[in-house]
Amino acid sequence: MRWHEICGFALAISCSVGVSEARAQSPYGIGRPATAAEIAGWNIDVGRDGSNLPKGSGSVSHGREVFAQQCASCHGDNGEGGVGDRLVGGQGTIGTAKPVRTVGSYWPYAPTLFDYIRRAMPQNAPQSLSDDDVYAVSAYILNLNGLIGADATLDATSLAAIKMPNRDKFVGDARPDVK
Repeated sequence: MRWHEICGFALAISCSVGVSEARAQSPYGIGRPATAAEIAGWNIDVGRDGSNLPKGSGSVSHGREVFAQQCASCHGDNGEGGVGDRLVGGQGTIGTAKPVRTVGSYWPYAPTLFDYIRRAMPQNAPQSLSDDDVYAVSAYILNLNGLIGADATLDATSLAAIKMPNRDKFVGDARPDVK
């Protein structure tokens, strides 16, 4: 055998071994199962009951500071809206011809406010706020809507305990084909 034939044969064997190992890992022959640590890094969703809220806390006053730095340019100085959605007001308008959907009038569960802020805000740098900052911004927005006092500090327990004004106004789909 010539040298190039030997090298070609060795390359073919090593390639087929690599492909066989990869096929054993997935049906497409690529990738590997995610580790528990990798899954935990993506498992940040918070349930409407507050399940999976992280440790930490944040006060309304700290939330005012973070909001001014990170949120006001889109949502207005007091959450009145701008480039971003209006976050404050609208109570009593949901059943009218022109409902104003805000955190205080429409949002059904306070823990999901934390979830949304943590995942998606600020829009130019999602997931950049610490958990304490997210608790604080949540507290500030809830305070602006008159749902908690100006001296409040939120954590997993106190946030999960807040009953939002529109919580019981949502109805399930009555269609029999939807489960």
